[in-house]
Amino acid sequence: MASDAKTSMKAVTDSEYRALAEFRYHIRHYLDFSDQVARFAGIEPKQYQLLLALRGLPQELEPTVGSLAEQLRIRHHSTVELINRAETKELVKRSRSGSFVFVQLTKKGERVLERAVEKRLQELRFAGPVLVDALQRLIRANPISNNHQRKKK
Repeated sequence: MASDAKTSMKAVTDSEYRALAEFRYHIRHYLDFSDQVARFAGIEPKQYQLLLALRGLPQELEPTVGSLAEQLRIRHHSTVELINRAETKELVKRSRSGSFVFVQLTKKGERVLERAVEKRLQELRFAGPVLVDALQRLIRANPISNNHQRKKK
């Protein structure tokens, strides 16, 4: 069975490697810019991510430490430490209800986040088409994946 899987797999082409490398390069470029903007706004990149996750949390999720940890894809205790640092800077505040700890943005946190997001959106309007183009080249380079995705729908 394993040999059947190997023979049915298509070898990765040079153009696919190039497309993937280019896509990753553009993502890293945008993320590096994003980190610089956070620092310019006076916060660390992880604090920006926390504020953005909090502000952009889906309506059906409560702003608990657990849901923020999930959104940030980090451990619960790391999220608590991040919230501690943000609270020290008066960017967020906590409240308790039973065994749940809820987190909300302060007015200061909202202002800092808005400044950082404005710069990121400006950059994304420039970098977005480049990212989309690189992703489209990557997707076109792998028609097997495209067929797989169509079958899932």
